[in-house]
Amino acid sequence: MNRFYRLALVALIPAAALSIGVSGAPAQTPSPAPAASASPSPAPSASPSPAASASPAPVATPSPAASASPAPAASPSPAASASPSPAAPPPAAAATPAPVQTADPFGLETTLEPKKVVMVKGTANWDSAFDTLIDAFKALNTLLDKQGIKHAGNSMIVYTSTDDTGFTFLAEIPVEQDPKNLPKDMSVGKSPEGKALKFVHRGSYDNMDNTYEAITNHLDDKKLEAKDTFIEEYLTDPLKTAEDKLVINVFVPLK
Repeated sequence: MNRFYRLALVALIPAAALSIGVSGAPAQTPSPAPAASASPSPAPSASPSPAASASPAPVATPSPAASASPAPAASPSPAASASPSPAAPPPAAAATPAPVQTADPFGLETTLEPKKVVMVKGTANWDSAFDTLIDAFKALNTLLDKQGIKHAGNSMIVYTSTDDTGFTFLAEIPVEQDPKNLPKDMSVGKSPEGKALKFVHRGSYDNMDNTYEAITNHLDDKKLEAKDTFIEEYLTDPLKTAEDKLVINVFVPLK
């Protein structure tokens, strides 16, 4: 919730800055008008009657008038220089926060296809859950690396049971060939299949409680019944990705 309110507060800052900029602009525009009115007043005072007595003197008067005419010509040139103010394009480019439209699907109906996987069974406490899952993935990767077997898909965790203190799970990695000389706690099998709902979690494993709470609310709202198992598919490699940068698909099989 704190993050939501923080984003809302940041959204108000540019709006306030924009209103200040608009109010400041008209305050500066009246100042040039009085400056223009001051220039004509000296002009009439400069044409005294004695100047008419000397015939050469009037000749000098028109020439300054001609020199005065270029002065206004200088004023349009700044206007031309002001035309490059098409600084409007940059804001337009900045105002393309289209990534928001590419929101992750939430509760998307899908069908899981079974895959051949090498798996290892394990149990974990909630306090050290992520470390335990990482150790399981490391054990599977060590086995596959020694035998030169490549991954045929993303790493997965299948939760087989949970309680207040911890859970049991299967860590699975899809493969195309069977590994040899498997330890007792490892085996080759198939990943879950069938109809499921797909959710996406981005961020650390510790923050997944918020995702699962939203999933539970979604199931209640839609009056859907889920099976006792659920699956996490790690789109980012958990062994190489910072924990707060994880992207995980959560699949909830339906009854």
